Amino acid sequence: MVMAFVMLRRQTHAGRAALTGWALGAGYFAVSLLWIVEPFQIDAARYGWMAPFALALLAGGLALFWGLAFWAARRLSRRAFPLVLTWTAAELLRAYLFTGFPWASPPQVLVSALAGQSLAWVGPHGAMLWMCLMAWALSYPAVYRGGTALRLGQTLLLIATVTLVMLPPARAPSALTETWVRLIQPNAPQKEKWQPDKIRMFYERQLALTAAPPAPAARAPDLVVWSETAIPWLLEAAPPALEQIAEAAGGTPVILGVQRREAGTLYNSLVLLDGQGGVAQTYDKHHIVPFGEYLPFGNLLGRFGLRGLAAADGNGYGRGPGARLLDLGALGTALPLICYEAVFAHDVNAAPSRPGMLIQITNDAWFGQTSGPQQHLAQARMRAIEQGLPMMRAANTGISAMIDPRGRIVQSLALGQAGYVDAALPAALPPTLYSRTGDTPLVIFLTIVLSAAALRAGRNRRRRTIRPPRRRAAGKGRKRRSSL
Repeated sequence: MVMAFVMLRRQTHAGRAALTGWALGAGYFAVSLLWIVEPFQIDAARYGWMAPFALALLAGGLALFWGLAFWAARRLSRRAFPLVLTWTAAELLRAYLFTGFPWASPPQVLVSALAGQSLAWVGPHGAMLWMCLMAWALSYPAVYRGGTALRLGQTLLLIATVTLVMLPPARAPSALTETWVRLIQPNAPQKEKWQPDKIRMFYERQLALTAAPPAPAARAPDLVVWSETAIPWLLEAAPPALEQIAEAAGGTPVILGVQRREAGTLYNSLVLLDGQGGVAQTYDKHHIVPFGEYLPFGNLLGRFGLRGLAAADGNGYGRGPGARLLDLGALGTALPLICYEAVFAHDVNAAPSRPGMLIQITNDAWFGQTSGPQQHLAQARMRAIEQGLPMMRAANTGISAMIDPRGRIVQSLALGQAGYVDAALPAALPPTLYSRTGDTPLVIFLTIVLSAAALRAGRNRRRRTIRPPRRRAAGKGRKRRSSL
């Protein structure tokens, strides 16, 4: 980020600044989102040809936000400071526009650091503002060979920033509740998950993991959580399987992911089973993945063989009505998140009331053994910090984890392993500032400051346009000619 400000200072034209920002963004997103090619290899014969185009279009498209930030910064001023504001605004827009895609946001790197605890106060975009401010300040030594005071200030700022980024959060462990949770990780690779000769094997593996005795030093679970689309049958055809799941759990409530159909529409859903296998509550995913779970004009495109990667219908899954809470009885209330929904800080903030915990079920098998599952886990940890709430995360191939309200992993199961995690649920912290305010204060601040900067820049441009050219003194002109 420091080099971004150095590069902007070297660009005097807004168009070239925009190209610089776009090129920087394209390289950054091409590397950080390389895992996007993996889902296209699940059915390579059908979709493999799309992989390079998907990566190029996604990286290039997201880089447009950074290009816009650099262009706006140069239009506002000849200095580099406006990029602090415009880059933050661009990342904020990226989280919301066109259904949003804030994956690989720079503050994601702070999740394991002391600086990451600021997410509880200002959220991801406030953390982005801080990172940009530090990068702007640290970029000065690369441009100005100033005096001792400047160099000393830069050195102290660098030491403080590195300390905040490198030091872990508070070491004191979180308080634990009396609730024990079992997270099931069957490790069903996406290429094999729906193969007819292996469906039964993965299903029975989950039953066996559910029925297994508690781990050493653990208690019998009060809640069992399976991953996204954990069973191959539609919910309407699954009552016998649901009864088997309840029996394996010994009457303990079970949360699992399942597909269901209602009024001709397919939903990616989460259900809570009671002790007898009955469906006590249902949640339908409402923030679905473009081109993965649905296609615009899907019925039309389906005629040409183009379909969402994760859905069988031409137009993919339907959208649920929105965020809702699950009532877990004596265990409290929980906000369910299915896969991609944990990427959006504002979606988690949209809960109708403050829950006692977060539950994410996901199927990261789509990403294979790439960096995708690691990045997805980091974003789940960010949501826990922002809300001051524990999160239980069940992932098909990993990484399943119990996360405390400070974003620390209490217990987990590594990527690519089958097994279960028995963990006590950490106690929630008091409501955080970000959970109360969301992005509203930052949006107001950026709107006011950028509007004022735009008005000032406009006035300055008009003054330069209407200012009459200076008349050169006759003596000076004659002197210059004689010197030549």
